[in-house]
Amino acid sequence: MTKKIAVFGSAFNPPSLGHKSVLERLSHFDHVLLVPSYSHAWGKVMLNYDSRCTMVAAFIEDLNFSNLSLCRIEEAISQNDKPVTTYDVMHSLQNEHPNAELTFVVGPDNFLSFSKFYRAKDILSHWQVLSCPETVPIRSTDVRDNIVKNRPISHLTTPGVVRIITSQHFYVASDGQK
Repeated sequence: MTKKIAVFGSAFNPPSLGHKSVLERLSHFDHVLLVPSYSHAWGKVMLNYDSRCTMVAAFIEDLNFSNLSLCRIEEAISQNDKPVTTYDVMHSLQNEHPNAELTFVVGPDNFLSFSKFYRAKDILSHWQVLSCPETVPIRSTDVRDNIVKNRPISHLTTPGVVRIITSQHFYVASDGQK
């Protein structure tokens, strides 16, 4: 039987309950890889990669879904901090899992601009693409905005992520920089 793997890429800047609402609907996959952006293809400003990976690991632990794991493939394939594309991620993961059926999971914001993705047609011809909007309208931006405004974030993300943000004293300015 072919293993079915969902690839859920995001900045995870930080992981939010909106991300959780997407992941809840991916339980039919054997494995769901959470792939934080290493060097964003569209120049998005993010907390440093290791901090976001630490938060994703805590997020996964909090959710306790048996099919989730952190995947640092973007870091592994990055070259000189050049942007890492979805095509490169999917191609590399297919090489790592040659017999698996990979599905790229995309949120509604990226789905509407999917034609702008590098090699979008090649992605569509080689792999499945699943548009999976969040059912809880909470975005990473909401978490960052509350941090900036010194408001609670416990209703926007999981307890482990809140602990990390609090203990690391993450301050995320309005432009997204730490």
